[in-house]
Amino acid sequence: MEFANISLESRPPLAIIALDRPKVLNALNAATFTELDAAFTALAADSTIRVILLTGSGGRAFAAGADIAELAATSAEDGRAFSLRGQQLFRRIETLGKPVIACIQGFALGGGCELAMACTLRIAADDARLGLPEVKLGVIPGYGGTQRLPRLVGRGAALKLLLSGEIIQAQEALRIGLVDELVPAIDLMQRAEALAMSIAAQAPLAVAEALHMVDEGLDLPLDLALLREAERFGHLCGTADKAEGTKAFLEKRAPLWKGE
Repeated sequence: MEFANISLESRPPLAIIALDRPKVLNALNAATFTELDAAFTALAADSTIRVILLTGSGGRAFAAGADIAELAATSAEDGRAFSLRGQQLFRRIETLGKPVIACIQGFALGGGCELAMACTLRIAADDARLGLPEVKLGVIPGYGGTQRLPRLVGRGAALKLLLSGEIIQAQEALRIGLVDELVPAIDLMQRAEALAMSIAAQAPLAVAEALHMVDEGLDLPLDLALLREAERFGHLCGTADKAEGTKAFLEKRAPLWKGE
């Protein structure tokens, strides 16, 4: 596939997507959304890809939010449609069935921060800066930020960021749980790839089920979520991968997963 706003590198079992508009700090616009949708759709269907890394090119930003020039010309009707489009894309990333690791260097602001929050895990470089400064533009986050942020960091910490528009440093983002790991900038992609490979080495059906159960279970009463967990555990016990995994363990060798 040919892209103008992102780049896609496939290195099975990994794939790396980079937002590639460095002159505007990888700001998100409609064209970028369209390309991201196409890339994630293709990777979801590619059985050779187990884990996806999402980053920004240029070293200065993961994504510095929405394209402000585009936002300035957005009407109420268009704004709602654009918000729904972004929410749909980010929810697709969140429920892809494969882990997506956000590799954050530099700025991750507004829509960029929302994009990172839609990923499965977030690894930040020590120079990262994160925030949701939409109130300074007279709007609120429109791609899920008001909902994912409190789920990640709690109501109080989320409201502090949402109402003030404050941009925080990577160390503070780690402290409140907005990012999962902090590394020196020079080590960001190496660490992300190492983590991705450790995930890719596991049973693909089990990884997908773990992702699905956490996502589904958080919205269910605990007793119902536990029943769903038992159902999915039972399903996996009947798979070829479970038979291979247990056999390999007993034979003290690496398993050969088939995703079946």
